[in-house]
Amino acid sequence: MVRPLRIEFSGGLYHITSRGNRKEAIYLSDEDRENFLSVLGDTCLKYRWLCHSYCLMTNHYHLLIETPLGNLSKGMRYLNGVYTQKFNTSHKRIGHVLQGRYKSILVEKDSYLLELSRYIVLNPVRARMVEKADEWHWSSYLATSGRVPVPSWLTVDWLLSSFGSN
Repeated sequence: MVRPLRIEFSGGLYHITSRGNRKEAIYLSDEDRENFLSVLGDTCLKYRWLCHSYCLMTNHYHLLIETPLGNLSKGMRYLNGVYTQKFNTSHKRIGHVLQGRYKSILVEKDSYLLELSRYIVLNPVRARMVEKADEWHWSSYLATSGRVPVPSWLTVDWLLSSFGSN
């Protein structure tokens, strides 16, 4: 059976998730999470993505990515492939780290960006890993709220202006 083609276009905004193979952890240490964020930053620069929000959970991640060049598949191949190589090298493993294809949902920027950003950074709270979003260091919440420096690859301007108007 042929897999359905992904909808990609310039200016597309996507909620992306990818889960560990067999629902296993994809980060075994803070160093793994730092490696993932480094690869995410490289991917954003290389493919000119705008990352509006992210959250690294234990066995999956959430991203809110805008693709000005319509190159989601190429960037995701790079992101997941390079992270898998780093993870396997670091832990002396071989094989899949991530389960199957990543999931991407095309979203409407004006209607859903704000709500989806909230949903993404509140994941650890809903999972009862922490009580408040600012207790989880592996999401964009702390940078967006001005508590830590904003990485060069994280785009917070549109999101902050949306909160300011509400």
